[in-house]
Amino acid sequence: MSLDVEFARLIDAAPEEVFDAFTDPGGQQAFYGQDDPGWIVRSQCDLRVGGVWTVDFVPSPRELYRHRHVFEVIERPHRLLLASTETRLDGSSFHTQLGFTFEAREGKTLMTMTQRGFPTAELREEHERGVPNAFARLARLIQLTGTQTDALHDGTAQSFSSGRGSFGRPPPAPGRSR
Repeated sequence: MSLDVEFARLIDAAPEEVFDAFTDPGGQQAFYGQDDPGWIVRSQCDLRVGGVWTVDFVPSPRELYRHRHVFEVIERPHRLLLASTETRLDGSSFHTQLGFTFEAREGKTLMTMTQRGFPTAELREEHERGVPNAFARLARLIQLTGTQTDALHDGTAQSFSSGRGSFGRPPPAPGRSR
């Protein structure tokens, strides 16, 4: 029996938009968030091979889940491969390999997540239950933000900084909207 999770969703946006949304703190807020009041998500990312991406999310300030990802492969806008360590509420942790692909499909993107190496079936099943909501929230954010397919990635969006427009890009030029 495989202790892996694979999930895919067709998102109504170009691969560049989906990739940039996913690697942006706002995208991670959506991906790791819940619709429950009080749910908190913090994301810090150094988007480069060898860089660390830490996501803390909590149902309350006293309960902390932490995912620490190290980028092994970044092929914008097609693929991310990360070594992941998840720390649970009880302080225990486990390691997995986490991959995302972003495949163009007739003006949309098939975003696929594969996570390999869960130590127990229970942990795998927990993730299987949560992943569809994560993808749905990310897709909803992309639709609500109304990003443009033709917006170019300016290179500085590779790391998160304040004062950036949606999905790490600079705000649109006057007269243009997203």
